[in-house]
Amino acid sequence: MLSTMNISHLALTALGACAALFACHHSSPQVAASASRAPTHEEAPMKRILIALTSHDKKGTTSGEPTGAYLPEIAHPHAVFVAAGYAVDLASTRGGPVPLDGVDRSDAVSAAFLDDPDATRQLRESIASTSVDPARYSAILFAGGHGAMWDFPDAQAFSEAARTIYEVGGVVAAVCHGPAGLVNVRLSNGRYLVADKAVSAFTNEEERAVKLDKVVPFLLETRLVERGAHFEGAAMWQEKVVVSERLVTGQNPASAAGVAKAMVGLLDAR
Repeated sequence: MLSTMNISHLALTALGACAALFACHHSSPQVAASASRAPTHEEAPMKRILIALTSHDKKGTTSGEPTGAYLPEIAHPHAVFVAAGYAVDLASTRGGPVPLDGVDRSDAVSAAFLDDPDATRQLRESIASTSVDPARYSAILFAGGHGAMWDFPDAQAFSEAARTIYEVGGVVAAVCHGPAGLVNVRLSNGRYLVADKAVSAFTNEEERAVKLDKVVPFLLETRLVERGAHFEGAAMWQEKVVVSERLVTGQNPASAAGVAKAMVGLLDAR
């Protein structure tokens, strides 16, 4: 036989369960809807920028001289974007580990980038260009490094991402050899993205100065002009940043931070 105390405990438990069931069936519509409501401004995803990188690690198709993505052209823009409140993703033509050139820890910005666990993880595990969802990004930056001359022009997924981002009002940018990623980008109307726009890039003069004008598959300045761009260059190794509508280009590594700052200015003005 159950004691009076046990009977009372069972009764209270049953009453509690009934109350919970009643509350579940008669909860406020506002509370029930809260799980599916749109995020508030504070909860909205952070604005995001994609940095596109080469996967090509040799100068020429048979040369053993190493190359890759030029580290300062990743690290300096990355620092500008993060300081301005943007999330940054790294993607490469093939995905996975990114070959690097220009690694110099005496450059404090590059050293800080290499000491950032998330940045180095992204360098090891970069997104493949074919897996990029352009709808996630406000802008795309094609970083340079001589490797870009071999794999950027035919990286169709990167070209499509650039077209999509530009046509929905985003910003497309490139620095040094990064504009190799722009030479085959066509808009939906069939015109080249760079046609009738002012651009800069690693100049023919600079390519000859580093004695790689006979090694690269084409001269970038010449190819951009062939695509209808109005090329603007400065003296060798000097900073040169050109903004033409929502296309931002820079001449060389000295222009990397300036390109990023111009991108942020355009994005923040939207």
